[in-house]
Amino acid sequence: MPLTQDERATLAEGSLAGLSVGDAFGDQFFLLANRDVSPETGVPPAPWPWSDDTEMACSVLDVLHQTGQIDQDTLVAAFARRMDVGRGYGAGAYELLTRVQGGTSWQAASRELFDGRGSYGNGAAMRVAPLGAFFSDDPARAAEQAVLSAEVTHAHPEGIAGAVAVAAAAAYVASQRGRRVPPKTVIEAALEWATTGEYVRRGLRRALGLLGKAPQDAARELGNGSRVSAQDTVPYALWAAATRLTDFEAAVRACAMVGGDMDTTAAMVGGIVTAHLGPEAVPSTWLAAREPLPGWLT
Repeated sequence: MPLTQDERATLAEGSLAGLSVGDAFGDQFFLLANRDVSPETGVPPAPWPWSDDTEMACSVLDVLHQTGQIDQDTLVAAFARRMDVGRGYGAGAYELLTRVQGGTSWQAASRELFDGRGSYGNGAAMRVAPLGAFFSDDPARAAEQAVLSAEVTHAHPEGIAGAVAVAAAAAYVASQRGRRVPPKTVIEAALEWATTGEYVRRGLRRALGLLGKAPQDAARELGNGSRVSAQDTVPYALWAAATRLTDFEAAVRACAMVGGDMDTTAAMVGGIVTAHLGPEAVPSTWLAAREPLPGWLT
């Protein structure tokens, strides 16, 4: 049966809890002060500030709370209004949102990035897991809404495909709460709906053959986000979420262990895992260490 708005909100908020803790946890391993903290067993000292991944994910969820769907103009206005450059925004996102603040349409700003190719970065994928959970009763709509959420900043097919893949995976695992989920079905759900993006799809297909590998081996084949592209980030993130779907801590640690864009891979993974397990899967001490979410998110 279709979900009620309250049920959608609950699932999405659970996913956001995992996304934000994953983001904040992964981000701690960039700090020189934490160079001796083991990503496999250690816990960085609190507090754990979150990054642009969480800030933008909160805006996505805020728009869903307000309208029940993605209104692109409302979403990009929220991104531009709330951009805090201290949160680690990438150069492309900063340029685009600064232009929007100055009156340029998002349609023009998004298409004109990177010499007119648009962005194929991982920014649209990092913020979208709660949207997938929100539309978990309707995978086609989850994919459609993920496209809308991505287009305002990522006009390139690979950037859009990365967002659809993460949203589709989150929607699928949220729909399977309480059930055993074979790892391959998570990645297959992403492949079913992420129909564009040749390189994202190629990485996802490669991930299907690596399900029994160690994180370092999988990252060597799939990438770890160090190139900050959707195709270098999403396949590994879905591999980690799929293979560690019943263990939030193991899933996000698999991101910190391989380096690269650790906050972003851990945000994707955390958002997918808690879409399936709920926020109670997050260790209580980790949730307490994470900086509180912004007060405007209601």
